[in-house]
Amino acid sequence: MTVHAPAADPWLTLLFAAAGLAFGWGYFATLRRSVAACTARGAPWRCVGSVLARLAGAALFFAFAVRWGAWPLLAAFLGFLGARQIALRAAGRAK
Repeated sequence: MTVHAPAADPWLTLLFAAAGLAFGWGYFATLRRSVAACTARGAPWRCVGSVLARLAGAALFFAFAVRWGAWPLLAAFLGFLGARQIALRAAGRAK
């Protein structure tokens, strides 16, 4: 007996790509602010808390995406990587 996995809905995949882009934008904006704050003040516990909070948020976001299937997870990750590219280009122009 052959079991066929249902194909992911294209709109759902597109929605997760947009959600990944939005989440990544927030993630990297928070990263930029926390790095600036940690280098200015030098509070090590606050920096560790910020890193752990960002990682926990990313883990929850991708855990939610994986519940919908492989294609939405891949789309969310590609959106996240797109936000990374945008953040890197913005950081390069800010110098």
